[in-house]
Amino acid sequence: MTAEPQRFVHLRRALILLAMAAAMAVIFALDTLTEYAVAAAVFHTAIILVAVRWFSPRLVIAITGLCITLTLASFALTPAGAYRTGLINTGISILAIVITAYLGLKMVAAQNAAHAAQTQLLRITQATSLGQVTASIAHEVNQPLAAIVTSGNACQRWLAQQPPNLEKAGQALERILGDAQRASDVIARIRSMARGEAPSKQKFDLNDAVREMVHLSGADLNQRSIAMDLQLAAGLAPAWCDRVQFLQVLGNLLLNAMDAMQDTPVVQRRITVATQSLGQQLALTVMDAGEGLSMSAKSHLFDAFWTTKRDGMGLGLNICRNMAEANGGRIWATDREDGRSGVVFHVTIAAFVAAGDAAAGGNRFG
Repeated sequence: MTAEPQRFVHLRRALILLAMAAAMAVIFALDTLTEYAVAAAVFHTAIILVAVRWFSPRLVIAITGLCITLTLASFALTPAGAYRTGLINTGISILAIVITAYLGLKMVAAQNAAHAAQTQLLRITQATSLGQVTASIAHEVNQPLAAIVTSGNACQRWLAQQPPNLEKAGQALERILGDAQRASDVIARIRSMARGEAPSKQKFDLNDAVREMVHLSGADLNQRSIAMDLQLAAGLAPAWCDRVQFLQVLGNLLLNAMDAMQDTPVVQRRITVATQSLGQQLALTVMDAGEGLSMSAKSHLFDAFWTTKRDGMGLGLNICRNMAEANGGRIWATDREDGRSGVVFHVTIAAFVAAGDAAAGGNRFG
């Protein structure tokens, strides 16, 4: 606060204090010159309320004491009236002054406590949000970083051969560059979500995006001996959403499916990814052959920081839901319809509708 506003505040408080002094003098005169039956001293409660609004608790207590002193002095100086009535009215006036001051100070203390609690809550919320953003970035970037390490090791092996296999090494380097760009895109999207920015929607081929993510997950699938079954519908309309966020959602679902089958016999390990059209939306399903979901898991599946994994962070599915909903879609999980153990995750996203189709009555979702 600059010096000019501070002087203004001090001047305003000085004027209020003078006005209060004048009002107290008027109340004292009125209470003294009238009979005992007229309890004019009760108007001191208005002075107390003004003091509570503008001055510190210590000054409020001092003003309260002054009001009580003036009330007693007025009672002693009142020249006429029923003494007993005057005594009762004086007691009631003093009691009203004390109660008003007490309740006023309590109200101010409660307001200050509420303000302090609100400030603390805001700090906690900001710290929590920062922690969630940090954890989200750590969770989402882990997959492309792991892929970079895998490709780097492969590149070293190809170069260590005699003679070096430059073609394979070059392919590994291309994968490293692609995964590094994916990690950068992931960080950018999560930062945008944390700032509340809208997704960067674009038109793209849903099936091509699925194939790309399955290819990126190929090394992990092979290492875990998991078969992949793609059931991609032909002739789909282009998808209309943030492509990077869609790949993050699919990557998380594939990783969850792989983790869910770590105790499944090798011959039964299979992930089925399917796409289909649902009117002016597109649907993606990811089905695994794991143990399935308990009732408790179903109720907390998309909660942040809730997980059944020993080393999990509990953020993957929560991020998936946030991204799906931010793009105008939905995500949910069901049991397999064939009666076998496992989970099916369903994701819907908007299909791109051309301007001419929209004019004919269609809608552009998202």
